[in-house]
Amino acid sequence: MTLSLASVAVLGSRDLRIPTYDRNAVSIGIVHFGPGAFHRVHQACYIDDVLHTDPRWGICEVSLHSTGVRDALVPQDGLYTIAILDEQSSFRVIGSVKEVLVAPESPGTVLERMIAPTTRIVSATITEKGYCLNKEGGLDFSHPDIAHDLQNPEAPKTFVGFLARALRLRHDRGHEPFNVISCDNLADNGHRLRRAVLEFVRSNDPSLAAWVEKEVPFPCTMVDSITPATDDALRARVKDALGIEDLWPVQREFFCQWVIEDKLRGSQPDWAVVGVTVTDDVAGFERAKLRLLNGAHSTLAYTGSLAGYETVSSAMGDTALASFVRRMMLDNIRSGLDAPQGLDLDRYIEAVLRRFRNPMIRHLLSQIAWDGSQKLPFRILPTITENLAGGRSIARLCVPLAAWFHFIRRMTRDQRQIMDPLASQLGELAKRCTGDAANDVSVFLSLEKVFNADLARNEKFRAALENAYARLSSVESPAQLGEALAGINA
Repeated sequence: MTLSLASVAVLGSRDLRIPTYDRNAVSIGIVHFGPGAFHRVHQACYIDDVLHTDPRWGICEVSLHSTGVRDALVPQDGLYTIAILDEQSSFRVIGSVKEVLVAPESPGTVLERMIAPTTRIVSATITEKGYCLNKEGGLDFSHPDIAHDLQNPEAPKTFVGFLARALRLRHDRGHEPFNVISCDNLADNGHRLRRAVLEFVRSNDPSLAAWVEKEVPFPCTMVDSITPATDDALRARVKDALGIEDLWPVQREFFCQWVIEDKLRGSQPDWAVVGVTVTDDVAGFERAKLRLLNGAHSTLAYTGSLAGYETVSSAMGDTALASFVRRMMLDNIRSGLDAPQGLDLDRYIEAVLRRFRNPMIRHLLSQIAWDGSQKLPFRILPTITENLAGGRSIARLCVPLAAWFHFIRRMTRDQRQIMDPLASQLGELAKRCTGDAANDVSVFLSLEKVFNADLARNEKFRAALENAYARLSSVESPAQLGEALAGINA
């Protein structure tokens, strides 16, 4: 027996959450593009909470390409299970998905859902690739699917094309525009999407552009929750917990955060009741996440790898390393952040550390270590620059950079693949290293795509970086890592 409306009644006697609202009374108020795992553990979960008091916000899921989610969820009446992974894991059945469409199979139905007066939100989790942007952040007019949509606006293939066509039809029918909410993990995601849509509309429908520019909200958002991929082990675990089969369950950590810029218009869910933060400072939340969570993640990845750890939770089991990361967050990163209203930075830091310790989340340090040349300039370097300007210590902040240098050296020495867009250049730099801190730090600081000239020449920065590099040079075990970190003063 598989999960369905008929079988869900059986689950009432088990220790899990199930929808207690009348799903027959739920209407579609949201059209969402990209029904992947993250959306189903995140936005759809929040909306499931909304539906217990307001039935207007059921979701029509739209896949731009794959039929997989449709094929799994339609036989289950849109129901699926979330496994919440924590020290005490739990399960809940989500009922917010009312319909699943595959755009290439039924583009007309997708557009009808988008232009229905009851649809007040169109949202997306389609990854950066799905926005069809160029390197400058604008719309990539050379993209073949964008070219198709410009030539065939009534039969779109892309998310941008569907938005443009639906907005044209809503305008012509006298309907108010919907709110367009990007939920992808991109900085300034709402601004990026708005720019892409406006560039598209100005190119093929200039008479609509002024209306879109003035009337259509594109709020920025921040989303956060670690979501491991679904595998057979999860399916077996869910079947054991429920007593019935779920064709496509999903899983995430307990922590879940959704921040939306205060630009939404018209009718909308009661976000505050279900824990969504609506603010005029999404950027403040993004900075906190980028510097505290992501910066600490990179620190664990490179230092933990030197000591032989494999996962975030195992690295956090090292008392010396966990204490170092906590002090760095509290004393060296937090001091440069202005907390947006609604965010307690001390509580946020402790929540991040708790997430890192979660033994149920197997987050590989090797994966976090990928693309260091792209991540560190945003996660660590701005904090260093600000601390230097403010006369504050940068000793701890130089540790993740020094550990990255050693990480690159060892990967090159062992002839292991470096996962980074600058892999070949990094490998050549590593070959020029001798083990002498002054020489090796100078070699890596010559990488202009990562380190700007002013920072690279700063004597205090170079001295702190050389000290961290020298102390980490012989680290190959947890004990050696603890001794090295103990010698690096705040």
